[in-house]
Parts: sequence; structure tokens; C-alpha cells
Amino acid sequence: MAADGHSGGSTCSNPEQSVKGHLGEPKPFCAATAPRIPPTRLALHHFDVSYSLQLKDLWPSVRAALLCEQKYGALLNSFSAVDHVAQELELLNATDFVAEAPKKAQRWQQAAAAEEAGRVESVSGEGRTVMQAETMTRAEMSPPNRASVSSNIKCYTFPKGDITRFRPARPDALGLLDYYLMDAASLLPVLALNVRPDDFVLDLCAAPGGKTLALLQTGLCGHLAANDISVSRTKRLYQILHSYIPREIRETVSVTSCDGRDWEQLEGGTFHKVLVDVPCTTDRHSVMEQDNNIFHKRRTKERQMLPMLQLQLLMAGILATKPGGEVVYSTCSLSPLQNEYVIERAVEVAETQYNIGIHVEDLSHFRTLFQDTFSFFSDCRLGELVLPHLTANFGPMYFCKLRRM
Repeated sequence: MAADGHSGGSTCSNPEQSVKGHLGEPKPFCAATAPRIPPTRLALHHFDVSYSLQLKDLWPSVRAALLCEQKYGALLNSFSAVDHVAQELELLNATDFVAEAPKKAQRWQQAAAAEEAGRVESVSGEGRTVMQAETMTRAEMSPPNRASVSSNIKCYTFPKGDITRFRPARPDALGLLDYYLMDAASLLPVLALNVRPDDFVLDLCAAPGGKTLALLQTGLCGHLAANDISVSRTKRLYQILHSYIPREIRETVSVTSCDGRDWEQLEGGTFHKVLVDVPCTTDRHSVMEQDNNIFHKRRTKERQMLPMLQLQLLMAGILATKPGGEVVYSTCSLSPLQNEYVIERAVEVAETQYNIGIHVEDLSHFRTLFQDTFSFFSDCRLGELVLPHLTANFGPMYFCKLRRM
């Protein structure tokens, strides 16, 4: 597609019509540049074949959600005067899903503890062995205490089944916008990164900038490096930083347009936390938008090479991390080839080629914490996967956390 959104070459009218030639005979529509099968249909056919095998009975509902309007969350801008905005959103029945999650987990644990206390009272001496076994099982099931999330991030969503739309963001007195509309599932990789005070953080594939903005909302980054290979997408990142972040905070962010695969040569082993949100098939965009669609026949080779590119970027992220540091890998695809398989291969390459031990962290507590907001895939072998669902139409969003040993 040309820059103005129109295809180049001959200009033709609606394919359903025909035009009169100079001799008065119907002349068929000329389609020199129009692809026979639109890339959205190619994408959907590809997904029907592969995802029906992976998701089985879940695929029809996920498919329907992918083809419907996406749901959004409103990431509050803590650098703007947002008190009244939170009140406004709460009046509309939206809730801060990040703040609600630990409260729900705490209530869950209190209920489990109360149930356990009740069982202890009712168990006789001879039933003690059974009780101990049951207690162990419940302890294994209960969400771990390490399930901490950054409470500084505030993101409002409407309840499951509620398709209310948020109003557009508005500037405050200083010109900073009050919130950023994004797929709320995109915050999960940032929450999984669990930035601590004064961490050096790298966002390796940062544009268009939603996750970079979320990292800054934690207020914890000692330094944030935001990189993206695309110069045009980096311009979009600059726009977002200017629209949401005051100058003194922007000056703590270094923005670069490098090939992320080369990052180790620039600053290897220097970061506490690295986010690697890789280019992927962007499943929702692929079935909904013709423009810039990776299933266009011209981009077949690029699409086939994605898992290799993703592996190279993840390895660069691992090598950019200090020993003991953490990497979160994420995509907006349902594909195991772009998700779990990339993780498995990276662990293997790190071990065999670099003698680096990698531990894949357990993120299953995210399912417990956020089950009231998102629909999770229960059979993900490594990491977690948010499935689009008509009642909670976020995602797809895959995320997995690695620790460099």
C-alpha cells in the first residue's frame, strides 16, 4: 500500500461494476493491483487451521471475539491531575482492575484459612492424617504471597459483558492527557516485570509506546531505555511521551532506533529488567485490517521468519540483563510457534551457546488475580495466554517471565 492508504498502479472502480468501452461494449473491472484473496481472509483461514487444533472447542468463541470490536482499558496518567477522572470512571461502573486483584486474592486466602480452621475443629484424632493431606493440597492451590503487582499502575476497565466505550482522553491544565486507552491485557507483561525502585529497565521493542508509558507510571524506574527499530514508530513513541509525561521525567528516558538484535553490542548485561514485546502476527489486526497486514502475499517470507526474529530479540534481551535480572517476553498472538516454542528454544540456546542458566518463572497466580477481568487459556505450557472472549474482549496477549541465573 502506498503512504496515503491507497494501492498504487491502475485506478479502478468497484469490482461489482463494469464500465463502457469506447465502442459501447462492457469492459470488465481491471484489478491489476487488487489481491485476489484479501490478507484478512488468508489470516482467518490460517488461524482456522492452526488454532482449531491448539484451542479445540474454545476456538469458535475466540474466533468470534477476534472478529468483534476490541475492549479497552483506561491507563490513568499519574503525572496528570487524575483524581476527578478516577471518580468519573467509577461513576460509570468502571473499576481499577490492578487495585482490585490483590483485594480479591486476599479475600480468597481469608476464606480458605477460615475453611481450614473449621475443618481443624471438626476433625477427630484418627482423621488427622487425612486433614494434613487436605491442608497440603489447599496450600498448593492457594495463590502465592509473591503475587505482588505494582499498585502505582491504575487501569480502569468495565466489567465482563459491559461494552461501554471510554470517552477520548482530555488534556489537563498543563496539557498532559488524563489517560491512555489500550488493550488492558497489554499491561500484564509490565505487571509481570515487577519493576522495583531504581531498576534499570530496557523496553527493547518499545513503539508505539503503551507499555513504555505503563513502565513510567510505576514511578520506579531508575533509568528507562526505550528502543524500536522503526524510525516512524519511534516518532509515535515520542508523541506519546510528550502527550503524557512531564519534561523532567522524559529526560530520564533514553529513546533509540536500533535493531534490537544488536543490543548486547551496545549495552550488554546492564539491566535489572528487560521487556521484549516482539513483532508478531498481531492476530486481531490480521483478521480485521487490510492495511499493513502481515498475511499479505508480499510479506509471506517475513511472516515465516517471525519465530527466528523473535528468538533473536529474546536472546538479545537475555544478554542485556544482569545475572539475577529478569526478562518478560510477550506477543499479541495465540501461536505456540511464536510463544512457548520461542521460550523453549531461547532457554536451550542460552545454555548451550552462552552457558547461561535460565529459569522460567511460574506466573499462574496471574490467572487467580485477574480471572475476573480476563479469560485465560488453562493449557499454556509456559507463561500465560489471555484469550479474546465476547464477555472480556481483550487480547490475545501471551507473556512469559525468565530469570537469568
